[in-house]
Amino acid sequence: MKILRPTRLLLLALVGGALLYLLAGESDNDLELWHSEHLEEEFSAGKLNEISSFADYLRLEERLFSEMGQRVTSKIGTGPEFELVRYSAGSVADPQQFSPNWNRSIELPVKRPDGAVLLLHGMSDSPYSLRELALSLHQRNYWVLGLRLPGHGTIPSALKDVRWEDMAAAVKLAASHLLAKTGELPLHLVGYSTGAALAMSYTIDKMSEEDEALPASLTLISPAIGIHPAAGLAGIKDWLSHLPGLGELAWLSIEPEFDPYKYNSFATNAGTQVSRLTRSISQRVGKLAKNGGVERFPPVIVFKSTVDATVSNKAIVENLLSPLGDHGHELMIFDINRYAAKSPMIASQWADRSAKLIEDATLPTTVSLLTNRSPETREVHLQKSPSLSGDITDTAPLNAAWPAGVFSLSHVALPFSPDDPLYGRYPPDDERRLFLGQMTVKGERGLLKIPADFFIRLRHNPFYSLLETRAVDWIITHTQRQ
Repeated sequence: MKILRPTRLLLLALVGGALLYLLAGESDNDLELWHSEHLEEEFSAGKLNEISSFADYLRLEERLFSEMGQRVTSKIGTGPEFELVRYSAGSVADPQQFSPNWNRSIELPVKRPDGAVLLLHGMSDSPYSLRELALSLHQRNYWVLGLRLPGHGTIPSALKDVRWEDMAAAVKLAASHLLAKTGELPLHLVGYSTGAALAMSYTIDKMSEEDEALPASLTLISPAIGIHPAAGLAGIKDWLSHLPGLGELAWLSIEPEFDPYKYNSFATNAGTQVSRLTRSISQRVGKLAKNGGVERFPPVIVFKSTVDATVSNKAIVENLLSPLGDHGHELMIFDINRYAAKSPMIASQWADRSAKLIEDATLPTTVSLLTNRSPETREVHLQKSPSLSGDITDTAPLNAAWPAGVFSLSHVALPFSPDDPLYGRYPPDDERRLFLGQMTVKGERGLLKIPADFFIRLRHNPFYSLLETRAVDWIITHTQRQ
């Protein structure tokens, strides 16, 4: 009888233990129709032969939403029992009751534009996540397109099959459409989370196409440039989900779907695709830097919360800003609330992360830091350090302060203002309108239909006006320089 070596036994034990852990960690929630239905009319890169323009993409999108209505929405009940179900017609979570439906691609044209802006949302999100920036840029005479990325805006099961290459193909269709509509006017890209990585991918591809115009600028919000290494293991879990009896492994989380513009459930494949995309970006940016090609790269501004459960500051610096070099790029960091950080409840590892960045004389980018004027006040100011300096040369008062009880921003908070009717600080006047923003919830566990930890994560940016002003100025400035 063949005896297994100790290393092989250890490997088998680890694999078996990992499998048991994955199985044990699954949600107790049952899979719903929106977790299992497959929509045939979704775009993929494999359909480029028949979907060769953005007009084709929109026609396919129209058929996609019609298919969702027939195969999902029409089969979901209505009434009080379904009042918090996104796919129940007429419920408070039903996005179809609002016009426009920000789950779809949204185009905002102007007659004589100064330029064009393509906005790219994050994984599991929708164009709603960049709605406020879209409206602001449109008011400033930009032709704006908020693209619904493939796999999004419909049902969470769509993320079980989508590949990042499908999203990248859709980005190219949308960018080509904007360039055709606005002629030789500058095209700017705004990306949030995974959308930021897709904006980077598009730009790197254009760097190798010498006859194609590069974007005039990139605005990256909470960019998914490098994520936790454990996300790479999602591929193993996704592969196991195809085995008989292990279908629930296709999900990293299974949650009720009450958010009208964002999936709460998260497919394992979605994590795999973000991991694949970020690795691709890192490799291609590194190759550009090695070959001396970063001088032509468009100017990039990055907005980032120091506390971010998805992307680390280290990843932004090492995988993006340092390789791009000293060519006019900027980083704006939203610090932790130093006044609240005096609490023993705050983990000590966050204490000096922001200071290390703004004082780093080797960092080849301008760094701005929104932070408390002192640990003794909630009032904030803006510090600034030039590229390759480490010296704080400017501090500007902002006439703003951290709201009471807010310790930090989050990965999902940055692009939403306190006035956002869904995720903001105050509920809308219309009591029939769903509100998922800042609420103080006290009571016993298990009472609410919405998971209690949903309300812990801040979902709007108290300093959004600063982000919007800086982002719009960045785009206007680099429009004028073209």
